Amino acid sequence: MARWFNTAGPCNPVDHYMLPALRRLPEVQRLIDQKGYFVVHAPRQVGKTTALLALAQDLTAEGQHVAVLVSMEVGAAFPHDVGAAEAAILNSWRSAARAQLPPELQPPPFPDAPPGGRVASALEAWSVDAGKPLVVFLDEVDSLRNGVLISVLRQLRDGYRNRPTHFPASLALIGLRDVRDYKVASGGSDHLGSASPFNIKVRSLTLRDFTEDEVAELYAQHTSDTGQRFEPEALALAFELTQGQPWLVNALAKVAVEELVPDTSQPVRRANIEKAKAILIQRQETHLDSLAERLREPRIRAILEPMLAGGLLGDVSEDDRRFAVDLGLLRRNPAGTLEVANPIYREILVRSLASGTRDTLPTIQPSWLKPDGRLDTERLREAFLVFWRQHGEPLLATAPYHEIAPHLVLMAFLHRVVNGGGTIEREYAIGRGRMDLYVRYGQDTLAIEIKVWRDREPDPLTEGLTQLDGYLHGLGEKSGWLVLFDRRSGQPPISERTRAEEAQTPSGLPVTVIRA
Repeated sequence: MARWFNTAGPCNPVDHYMLPALRRLPEVQRLIDQKGYFVVHAPRQVGKTTALLALAQDLTAEGQHVAVLVSMEVGAAFPHDVGAAEAAILNSWRSAARAQLPPELQPPPFPDAPPGGRVASALEAWSVDAGKPLVVFLDEVDSLRNGVLISVLRQLRDGYRNRPTHFPASLALIGLRDVRDYKVASGGSDHLGSASPFNIKVRSLTLRDFTEDEVAELYAQHTSDTGQRFEPEALALAFELTQGQPWLVNALAKVAVEELVPDTSQPVRRANIEKAKAILIQRQETHLDSLAERLREPRIRAILEPMLAGGLLGDVSEDDRRFAVDLGLLRRNPAGTLEVANPIYREILVRSLASGTRDTLPTIQPSWLKPDGRLDTERLREAFLVFWRQHGEPLLATAPYHEIAPHLVLMAFLHRVVNGGGTIEREYAIGRGRMDLYVRYGQDTLAIEIKVWRDREPDPLTEGLTQLDGYLHGLGEKSGWLVLFDRRSGQPPISERTRAEEAQTPSGLPVTVIRA
């Protein structure tokens, strides 16, 4: 039976191309041997459930433990009723045990207990009945909230001292967040922070992304099964775009081999991976959509807004920075600076932020196209100037991030320009002092640098021309735009101060400066 690239739920080796699940969690076996209670946290769809389910199966098969992965998610439907949440959770556990364990290792009937003690009573009875050390992996535990979450964590802490004969010998909490970031609504905070009742944990582990070699190894399984190979340039681009994020790695390949190159006699080329990326971004499927939802959270906005503006982070707590990394939204580059985790996420974040503005745009006639359908950058400039003078002021209010509102309005306009016929690539980072855009429309391209003139700052023209010079040379372009958004207080209306002028970069490249 043919295998495929999986983008939904845990992987299994019969149906899916997959790498050894525990390769990215080498410390787990030692923690279990030491009867440790620990946390495994990582973003959605990077392989947590797959890895721990595989480990549970291996531990049980080896005969020294009874190991099972169970979910806490059904309890989330009862955020204010501990008893009802516990009943739903324990019923789910029994179903999971039937699916994972042979009849002789099934748990005994769970004893009756008052609300707030049923999880601990069930684990105690199961541990006593198992006859071997019980290992339990609690998946989706951070889906619980408030009193239910606190109750479960306190029950685990209370039973911990009775292990290994009267409570699980080893136990793991599995979720998106470390314990300190579990959601609560008490104590003046929306997360546990350092006050976690699960202070018995030995370690908090996270699941790393694939390496470049592992991406090639995963794709090679498809080649082995079907004969269809990925060209080296396609492999390199797949890693560059995803930085090894497992869902993206699988999703790119799935689109490429099932939709773009279904003929297995044909190789997957770099252009196919480029097209697959565009399709994923356009569809913004569940994984990417859930990522975009994070952008409105104050903890995330405090980091992303200055990053998109090219500014400095300012006073952002270590907990908030670590939270953004734990979610998989950001990563630390080799220099130690925070950046968006991969180029696909970088595109998704900005598209999502600009989506409301894009949907608010008035109808714009494509006056920037030549009769043969090519892009006319001079007409495009004039069209933008007219658009900005007429609609810039009210559209700024539609942008969710005030600091980059002009950027988002410009990008919304450019999305109308390239709609269906081109792409926009973006570069931004902490401390760059700018955002760079590269517009592709058919065979035509346009490089744009965006800078902002703020109160108590000098005119950014000279610095912008120097930066644009380097950007153009890096792209191999001979001209481009420098867009200077004047955000100083007390300025004339946008309709009066918006204009374009010609200038040269330090190396003599002709550019258009748009002051808006």
